[in-house]
Amino acid sequence: MATLFAASAVLSATTAGAASTATTSPAHPRPLIKPHFPPPKPLSTTLAATAAAASLLLSSPSPSLADSPTFHLYYGTAASAANYGGYGGNESKKDSAEYIYEVPDGWKERLISKVEKGTNGTDSEFYNPKKRAERVYLTFLPGFPALAPVDAVLSNLALSDVDLQDQITGAEAVRSEERRDDKGQLYYAYEIEGAGAHSLVSVTCARTKLYAHFVSAPNPEWNRDQDTLRRLHESFKTIDPAPSS
Repeated sequence: MATLFAASAVLSATTAGAASTATTSPAHPRPLIKPHFPPPKPLSTTLAATAAAASLLLSSPSPSLADSPTFHLYYGTAASAANYGGYGGNESKKDSAEYIYEVPDGWKERLISKVEKGTNGTDSEFYNPKKRAERVYLTFLPGFPALAPVDAVLSNLALSDVDLQDQITGAEAVRSEERRDDKGQLYYAYEIEGAGAHSLVSVTCARTKLYAHFVSAPNPEWNRDQDTLRRLHESFKTIDPAPSS
């Protein structure tokens, strides 16, 4: 039995070797497939496409630059109602100006009536034409050689400004601070966070007049334009009129 098992194993191995030889015989080589490339575009077409793309990039403004506002300086004269003539060229006011502040380009100036000027002392006002309640304005009152205590001033201003009075009454927070300019002139700065609007107020005295500068906006506009509105607030200051020649 041992001999038969050995012969069978040899036969089996021989058969397997033959099968293996048949399997590993080399196949006929496949023909090479030549790759296909699209024909090159003419050089003039390529240059034209490149130039068009470059022109499109250059003509598209940067979002940050397009959204950045520009400003101009307003010169206010704080003229009395008797000497007030309504609209006037800004350049003609420069020599007699008593105060200045910045205004965003595109904002509209509101005509102040003599009655309004005589009753609450409004001297100038500008507003955003897209949202009229977003505005900057100035009032002045004669007969004030110096500022009263900081808390008393804001309360007195509200007596002649109903909107300000309502905003203070329902305010979530009212903050105040004192500062002096490079000439030592004292300014009071107030920030009023109302339920529906936000206001910045700057008050000072010069030439026996009290000047109050207001920047106000509904809360949605305040949240959007806060940097611009703070710039308007900080730009206000009184100046000395140019000496007459």
